[in-house]
Amino acid sequence: MMMDEDVEQATLMSFNDRPRAFPNMRSKTYSPLIFRILRKLNVRVLSIILLFCFGAIFYIGASTSPIIVFVFTVCIISFLLSIYLTKWVLAKDEGPPEMVEISDAIRDGAEGFFRTQYSTISKMAILLAFVILCIYLFRSLTPQQEAAGLGRAMSAYITVAAFLLGALCSGIAGYVGMWVSVRANVRVSSAARRSAREALQIAVRAGGFSALVVVGMAVIGIAILYSTFYVWLGVDSPGSMNVTDLPLLLVGYGFGASFVALFAQLGGGIYTKGADVGADLVGKVEQGIPEDDPRNPAVIADLVGDNVGDCAARGADLFESIAAEIISAMILGGTMAKKCKIEDPSGFILFPLVVHSFDLIISSIGILSIKGTRDASVKSPVEDPMAVLQKGYSLTIILAVLTFGASTRWLLYTEQAPSAWFNFALCGLVGIITAYIFVWISKYYTDYKHEPVRTLALASSTGHGTNIIAGVSLGLESTALPVLTISVAIISAYWLGNTSGLVDENGIPTGGLFGTAVATMGMLSTAAYVLTMDMFGPIADNAGGIVEMSQQPESVREITDLLDAVGNTTKATTKGFAIGSAALASFLLFSAYMDEVSAFANVSFKEVDIAIPEVFVGGLLGSMLIFLFSAWACAAVGRTAQEVVNEVRRQFIERPGIMEYKEKPDYSRCVAIVASAALREMIKPGALAIASPIVVGLVFRILGYYTGQPLLGAKVVASMLMFATVCGILMALFLNTAGGAWDNAKKYIETGALGGKGSEAHKAAVTGDTVGDPFKDTAGPSIHVLIKMLATITLVMAPVFL
Repeated sequence: MMMDEDVEQATLMSFNDRPRAFPNMRSKTYSPLIFRILRKLNVRVLSIILLFCFGAIFYIGASTSPIIVFVFTVCIISFLLSIYLTKWVLAKDEGPPEMVEISDAIRDGAEGFFRTQYSTISKMAILLAFVILCIYLFRSLTPQQEAAGLGRAMSAYITVAAFLLGALCSGIAGYVGMWVSVRANVRVSSAARRSAREALQIAVRAGGFSALVVVGMAVIGIAILYSTFYVWLGVDSPGSMNVTDLPLLLVGYGFGASFVALFAQLGGGIYTKGADVGADLVGKVEQGIPEDDPRNPAVIADLVGDNVGDCAARGADLFESIAAEIISAMILGGTMAKKCKIEDPSGFILFPLVVHSFDLIISSIGILSIKGTRDASVKSPVEDPMAVLQKGYSLTIILAVLTFGASTRWLLYTEQAPSAWFNFALCGLVGIITAYIFVWISKYYTDYKHEPVRTLALASSTGHGTNIIAGVSLGLESTALPVLTISVAIISAYWLGNTSGLVDENGIPTGGLFGTAVATMGMLSTAAYVLTMDMFGPIADNAGGIVEMSQQPESVREITDLLDAVGNTTKATTKGFAIGSAALASFLLFSAYMDEVSAFANVSFKEVDIAIPEVFVGGLLGSMLIFLFSAWACAAVGRTAQEVVNEVRRQFIERPGIMEYKEKPDYSRCVAIVASAALREMIKPGALAIASPIVVGLVFRILGYYTGQPLLGAKVVASMLMFATVCGILMALFLNTAGGAWDNAKKYIETGALGGKGSEAHKAAVTGDTVGDPFKDTAGPSIHVLIKMLATITLVMAPVFL
């Protein structure tokens, strides 16, 4: 990268005396092809196209069910609200030129990596779609599909189309998360010069835009797919498919979303933490310069990583969580309605879509409830941002309870069991309470206002080793309360569902599994607000980096440091929330897998006996998969960080003027190194996750064929999925909480405790934070995506194992 003339002539004044200038890394602003095409269209033509699309959507919805029309209406309104939030955020000023230049560099780095990463992912998705097509062309059909005249070719094309649509929507969800964060960061930085509350409001509304789009896309995507198949296949007409079997055709959508989310989380996590660890090890530990100091050659790569790892990846992650939960609940609702011979099963099938439609409404209210100060000219004391966010979450929780109860009465009332809707409403309440408890537990273990993090910080005062020991023990301990909470939630919801009064033709209660599905929906009924809090974290982190790099006054940095510390806590709490929802969603997907095997094999498949040696081996393989995947993810971060460390050291040696502000670092070199390494390193763990269940299922299917055990492949894969889920939940809880606690222990010391910045305790805390980085932002988030992707793979590939 070319240096300025003043740098080449070595005639610089001190950094603070000269105009602040930063490398203009801008090349060509990137936006996806579809957006570039839309921008070129005439406004009237675009309006006609949109009206036509909306008309077609509502026509298909009206031909399916009034419930679908309600879902479409809410989703479109939420999209309009998200446009309002976007305009509101973008109307805010970007601050002085030095802030804008840094923001532009971050934006270009993030968009460049996104373009390359998703180009790679799309190629892999197309290849996998071809594999799925070939498999489905030769697989067996369920008796219901055969009776409805749904041939193998039609089934294959439907599954592949659903897979590609799920992958496309997941990619758009990731892009939306990144798009808003790289534009909101500089506006939060600028607002922090005036008011902490204004900066908080901008960060929250920027996160809210992303959250509403992600959740709305997940809901409307499944609704469009469902209604299209309903109309196209003539569902419920004589000689056609029954509506209770229709949700099985949607599993490809969930698999596509999981596939993209896993690689987005892996690639983004390796990028962000490879850059972060490399920047901290040389900048903080070796050179003793502050975090996000402009003299650090890796600082831009670090800030870019916040957007591609924490925003883009998290958007795809939550999109996948909601899609998987909706589809599994629809399958279980249809299965239960069929067993109970409910006259109109559409309410039980479409219930998840309505719950998340209300989620969009109540989360919007929660987001808009967070306002700026009434008079910006009046200096008011800084209010705790966590308390403000907590108020919004509490309001959302209260509204969720009310709307969930109304939804159950509207859709789950049946004459066969008049009080069943109330039991299911209580199941939803169990899920909502579980979500709240999970957020509280994560906050307790990762917020430096509470004892665990302060104890960890105190351990830093006696050295690096004691800091690591204390952090590991804290992470291990933090698994207990969440597991107890999940256990109570599953058993309570199952019991409430089983006692709802819904029975099959033999008088056997059948509502247990659907009760757990309803509890999962309850837990995710505030997903949009939770994602808002999650997106708030990296936006605040980026804002702090821009403030530090542009050399703003210390008072401004204090505000962004406060927002950043709260952002670390919200990221940790939302990760805990994601793990809890992943646990319940994986349980639902496991149950849906057993139902699907029963449908294809035409025999009962309700139990997995781990006393059978082959089945037990499947469990061992599932447990091993979690540990091996985690090892490869962490090792990938380590190798990437080593490359960054070597490059940053090289620049400090070859350009000694960097430390005196006489030479500019080559930021773009570190960006290129991290981007290349992340794309290279994400392939191996991702391929392991995709190939493992397929290979295990096929190997044991062949073994079962020769040993006279026709369902052995399906049983071994079920055992593998079960053990992987259990180990994955515990591993993700440990990694996420330990990493978050190490980070905030460092932040606590930086507030002035235990000697403050530069002290021995601070150096030990930096080491702990460095160790925790790949835990909380790479391996941990990737694992809970992994366990859901394993479940969706088994759903899609179930016929292959028979």
